[in-house]
Amino acid sequence: MTELKRTPLYPLYSELPGVRCIDFGGWELPVHFTGIQREHDAVRQQAGLFDVSHMGEFMVTGRFAESFLNRMTTNDVSKLADGQAQYTLMCYPDGGVVDDLLVYRISADQYLVVVNASNIDKDFDWLREHLIGDVLLENVSDKYALLALQGPLAVEILQAAGAESNVLELPSFHFKKDIVLAGARTIVSRTGYTGEDGFEIYVPSEQAGTVWNAILAAGEPLGVVPAGLGARDTLRFEARLPLYGQELSSTITPLEAGVGFFVKLNKEDFIGKDALVRQKEEGLPRKLVGLEMIDRGIPRSHYPVYAGDIRIGEVTTGTQSPTLKRNLGLALIDAEYSALGTVVEVEIRGKKRKAEIVKTPFYKKLSKE
Repeated sequence: MTELKRTPLYPLYSELPGVRCIDFGGWELPVHFTGIQREHDAVRQQAGLFDVSHMGEFMVTGRFAESFLNRMTTNDVSKLADGQAQYTLMCYPDGGVVDDLLVYRISADQYLVVVNASNIDKDFDWLREHLIGDVLLENVSDKYALLALQGPLAVEILQAAGAESNVLELPSFHFKKDIVLAGARTIVSRTGYTGEDGFEIYVPSEQAGTVWNAILAAGEPLGVVPAGLGARDTLRFEARLPLYGQELSSTITPLEAGVGFFVKLNKEDFIGKDALVRQKEEGLPRKLVGLEMIDRGIPRSHYPVYAGDIRIGEVTTGTQSPTLKRNLGLALIDAEYSALGTVVEVEIRGKKRKAEIVKTPFYKKLSKE
């Protein structure tokens, strides 16, 4: 039996008596610390602190680093300035997705690339196979722990933990490096995966526990709680943020998944461009849609979706929304049935239950104005 990998914060979990860990892609990670509903609500109302140190980090350096990454990804890396981050995807030649990722421009010849934990080896090999001259690719995943502080009070909590104003005022998808928190030199990014405001903090692995404890202690009066994978999944689902292996995969293109905004078909050539141009011109065969159950039942991942006797697709993610208290799902279905208001059926435990195609995202954070 393969031994599960653990993050640098794993030794601290035992100090939290309600923690429950699971095998998540070969990692022993907390599904919750005090309960998914409580942690979900904390992120929507105050803040939650996530250990996402299982994510992978690559450093891409060299004179042609920008050209290389622009060839490998769907978004336009050339639009980044120093201190900016970008959500993007890597595709196979047929348009299927290798992975979705974040690219951070540190300088013109130095980029940090952050990938999904389950895809670290695959992504590294894919990038290495396509390396061009004067580009160095290094897997630095073991050097970093990654904490995600998410929620409407994230700014106040990071301020209480000692962050300076230049970090607290970062615009979305911007970052600062060499930020000292609890004695550790970190990279702080205004990014996240919950649909709320917040920060992701890259910490040297050996100092992760110190920073984790400092943020929890500083944020305790403001209601911060440690949060696990369960809440992370329900939060990203309500905000319609895709999860690789469910909404994105080698057989699902970015256009079908509804993240075409991050595919710049008018930029220079990139792997998968021809297939995606062709798919756009010919029309999408499938679309990712939102479902709300009309009949009783919760639409779970892989449940079949029908229009009459015709199977038209399947649910990719579904649950009872902790925020909205409605039974909702995302489903990849034949495009001809994707219009809002269309009534379809989801097969739940052998019985077909009615559902309606509804607008997504299901949840949007409240404006501060």
